[in-house]
Amino acid sequence: MAGKNTQVEVPPVVMTLAGSDPSSGAGIQADILTLASLGCHPLSVITALTIQDSASVHDLMVLDADWVNDQARLLLEDMPIAAFKVGLIGSVENVAVIAQLAADYPDIPLILDPVLASGGGDSFADDDLIDAMRDILLPQVTILTPNSIEARRLASNDPDEEDDLTLDECASRLLTLGTEYVLITGTHENTADVINTLYTSDGTARAQHWERLPASYHGSGCTLASALAGMLACGAPVLEAVNDAQEYTYQTLLNAYRPGMGQHIPDRMFWARDMDDDEQAP
Repeated sequence: MAGKNTQVEVPPVVMTLAGSDPSSGAGIQADILTLASLGCHPLSVITALTIQDSASVHDLMVLDADWVNDQARLLLEDMPIAAFKVGLIGSVENVAVIAQLAADYPDIPLILDPVLASGGGDSFADDDLIDAMRDILLPQVTILTPNSIEARRLASNDPDEEDDLTLDECASRLLTLGTEYVLITGTHENTADVINTLYTSDGTARAQHWERLPASYHGSGCTLASALAGMLACGAPVLEAVNDAQEYTYQTLLNAYRPGMGQHIPDRMFWARDMDDDEQAP
């Protein structure tokens, strides 16, 4: 049967640069699921390989910076990219590669989820890597999405002062480094609700409260950052993208499931399952 001779519209293309998580709870697999769910076409540039399950990371192998660069450059020459999303970077050399990519494509928004440690506390970043991020990558970031622990570590000039920094002070320092927006998530703070606060370069702060859910989740930060990238790629203004990405992420957590013995995994396709349930209802 002959098909219609119509031109199919290309969905927004988003490049994600992150580590591979074979459990698909976090990392580049979480980015792909999120971006596909939001109607984008994800490109996956792998920065590191991990051996991990839903409970913990057992080993990490960072890819050579030339491999990261070549993966990204070939795709950038082939397709128009609407947004970058960066997660686990893995090495100072990879920071330099990503910073140069951002410098060469300054009009493309860059969302950085600064993955400095695993959910189980395994470190993914030493002081040299953090210094490189602060010096050459953060000045090119559109929206930085640290949790409160990452915000304090990135903003601190001395490890002894980390615990004493307020999140407002952290955001002020990070904005001074050149990041346009800082969205600090409050899951790790001792508050009744989870309070996520967007800080802007004009000095304003916009807090949103979310019910604190009882489970522990693997990949919520990846989901939020890649949702932000997807929203921006689809043309949403920043404030709208921040609001909608948080709402989307919250729904993935409400619908999270526990396929293994570790943490719950956000359901990035929750809406598709809701559609299936509606179709099966009498």
